Amino acid sequence: MIFDRLKRFLIVLEDAERDSPAAFSPGQAVSGRVVLELAAAARLGALRLRAMGAARVHWTESRSAGSSTAYTQSYSDQVEFLNHRDTLLAPPDNGEVTVLQAGRHEFPFTFQLPETLATSFEGKHGSVRYWVKAKLHRPWSTVKKVKKEFTVIEPIDINTPALLAPQAGAKEKLARAWYCNRGQVSVTAKIDRKGYTPGEVIPIFAEIDNCTSRAVVPKAAIIQTQTFIARGTKKQKKSVVTSIVGDSIAAGKREVWHGRALKIPPVGPSILQCRIIQVEYSLKVCVDIPGTSKLLLELPLVIGTIPLHPFGSRTSSVSSQYSVNLDWLSTIPEQPEAPPEYSAVVSSPEAEQSLAPPCRSELGGILEGPFFAYIQEFRFRPPPLYSEIDPNPPSDNIRPRCMTC
Repeated sequence: MIFDRLKRFLIVLEDAERDSPAAFSPGQAVSGRVVLELAAAARLGALRLRAMGAARVHWTESRSAGSSTAYTQSYSDQVEFLNHRDTLLAPPDNGEVTVLQAGRHEFPFTFQLPETLATSFEGKHGSVRYWVKAKLHRPWSTVKKVKKEFTVIEPIDINTPALLAPQAGAKEKLARAWYCNRGQVSVTAKIDRKGYTPGEVIPIFAEIDNCTSRAVVPKAAIIQTQTFIARGTKKQKKSVVTSIVGDSIAAGKREVWHGRALKIPPVGPSILQCRIIQVEYSLKVCVDIPGTSKLLLELPLVIGTIPLHPFGSRTSSVSSQYSVNLDWLSTIPEQPEAPPEYSAVVSSPEAEQSLAPPCRSELGGILEGPFFAYIQEFRFRPPPLYSEIDPNPPSDNIRPRCMTC
């Protein structure tokens, strides 16, 4: 039998280790080879390849329909992203079989991934998986199969205006116990931007006012929300990715976080474009209030794959410190005014001196920000005032030139 002679049958993807899944991006070409290693000559029928990728969700819910009747409702759905077929070894046209000699045989393959794919994901009620499967057919016997999974990562660039925008919010809550008002707790929080990548540190700026008669404890956490959708019904699973606990705030006191650091651990990127599976993140700042429910403030996050560029880092830091007022854009007239006279602009040495660039000490730290750029003017002396009298008349010692010469 052939499988007594088959020493190795596997799929190898380029630039991938055998024991770890390969990673690709949407639109990229996937190349590899199917390896057959035979101990002796064998008769084969065909060798076929299939590449698949799909998102699947499934869960069940128990429902009751009366005092003694109960049933289980099942929810499932599937979205196919990739379906590629190829024949690596076709049987001869005369209906005979192909005979391969002993040794190692490789069958290369290449296929193109679609431009739109969801990131590979494994969740409690669903998954997004990609794989390549090879089937080896032989006469009068079962089909031998081998499967190789690979990972797809949808690129999310956080260097976009929407993901570089600062996120801020405020909330307050009355602490009540036995219908008595014990005071109010308020929290205001802000982060530099919406998009981050794993390994980055989120600086949290927050103010917590405790106007109650008891001490409260502030906390911050990154929450992952997995949403599974099937037949118009949603199933969610929330988990805490990482968290920090602040110091206890005494009654009537205020706590200020000046960029409290919260590091993002290795987590999967956000999945926002899949119809049946979504993975979202948020930063929650909560305050534990004794005797009542927690005060929660949630700020949206997007975990991306393309980290922040150096220029984007400076931009985000400056934008969080300066507020640029663009109201002056609405005051620009549709018809431009005539330019002023030169004498109205430069008419004295003092005005000429004003063209000199300001000193760095006068500008302070504004020059360090990318939003503010100073263009140095070229300093030329102003032209002389217009006059009909020649300021440099010709000398009398100069012999007049003959016009006929």
